[in-house]
Amino acid sequence: MTFFTPTRRRLVQALAASSLLLGSLAQADTTIKLMVGFPPGGGTDAIARLLADKLKEPLGANVIVENKAGAGGQIAAQALKAAPADGTVLFLSHDHTISILPQVVKNPGFNPAQDFAPVAGFATFVNGLAVSGGTPAKSFNEYVAWVKTKGKDTVGVPAPASVPEFLVKVIGEKYKLDLAAAPYRGSAPMMADMLGNQIAAGVASVPDFIENHKAGKVRMVALLGKDRQALLPDVPTFAELGLSGFEDLPYYGIFAPAGTPKAVIDRTSDAVAKVLAQADVKERLTAMGLTVGHMTPQQLGNREKAYTATWARIIKASGFQAQ
Repeated sequence: MTFFTPTRRRLVQALAASSLLLGSLAQADTTIKLMVGFPPGGGTDAIARLLADKLKEPLGANVIVENKAGAGGQIAAQALKAAPADGTVLFLSHDHTISILPQVVKNPGFNPAQDFAPVAGFATFVNGLAVSGGTPAKSFNEYVAWVKTKGKDTVGVPAPASVPEFLVKVIGEKYKLDLAAAPYRGSAPMMADMLGNQIAAGVASVPDFIENHKAGKVRMVALLGKDRQALLPDVPTFAELGLSGFEDLPYYGIFAPAGTPKAVIDRTSDAVAKVLAQADVKERLTAMGLTVGHMTPQQLGNREKAYTATWARIIKASGFQAQ
């Protein structure tokens, strides 16, 4: 049995307190990078910056957004694969980079099933077609009629070989329109061209369009999904307009490098859940056009697999060949 003298006991207590203090300081000095695969100014970037700011407190760390734009998120995804698996580097992404890109690029440089670990899902959303302010069309049917009169049109999309680009192809085939998709490096430069009336229309997510739609600078005229959005009650779904098969909703999630300890993933996922439970966060994300809801690592993984399978069928049916 070990006996402690009062002096030795005080020394042990002091050392223990110092260890706790140093541990707290080390945690406070930790910086977590939340990578985004698109440039600043777009919907995904705005979402990431809101969550990064709110995650600082529950994670006890400085959380910063790092934009690694290019190739539809491919550059950021490759960076995540190479990052240390310790929770200090995360990737906030929507469906395109995780579910679509690996199916349309021959050598993407990453395999989500092998290289990534799901951390937390936090929202679903819908894509839609919007027309620029200089376009006379006030509805989808008016846009179709305008394109037929004009002969052809170019439609902006945030990334090549993306759900928006596939949608442009399907719209053209369904309504017998000569439409050409113009891929951009993210929604921000696409939106800049729409606001400047350089292109008459674009397909992207509601978060990408919503602020300019509210301001009357662009007009959303049709949305994917099963139901109309509460934020846009007057905008019909493509299913209502006769174009079905696109009801499965894309998602937003946070991913870590494969091999990240389960305790770190669970702690981060719990922090995301706490942030989503804050009324102001939910209100702001909802105002961006998101349907907010926390998904555990397993739920996000299941959602990603199901969505990937849905689009595997659509991509195969379209005849698209990986490039």
